[in-house]
Amino acid sequence: MRETFQPCVYILHSRRHGTLYIGVTSNLLARLVQHREGLIPGFTRRYGIKRLAYYEMFDTMEAAIVREKRLKEWRRAWKIDLIEAHNENWDDLGIGLGLPRMAEPLGV
Repeated sequence: MRETFQPCVYILHSRRHGTLYIGVTSNLLARLVQHREGLIPGFTRRYGIKRLAYYEMFDTMEAAIVREKRLKEWRRAWKIDLIEAHNENWDDLGIGLGLPRMAEPLGV
């Protein structure tokens, strides 16, 4: 089976208004599974950042990387505004992509 190649930028969160992470990938669903299962060592695993708050699809990896770099330069308030403009309730968008619902994070 061939892997799906669809460049995208994504924002994960630990909980509503919690810790944010911005990443880029060519296979969003596979990357989300990696984050959820803690397979990627580092920041997201250390802080329990597993829920998809926002994503954008691109035609090329180059365009996705440019957008990722720009978003990482944004102030936190701008990132929150972007998320809430598209996902007001901070729902885990991974569920809509076919992933199972996760237990609610502490402090919600």
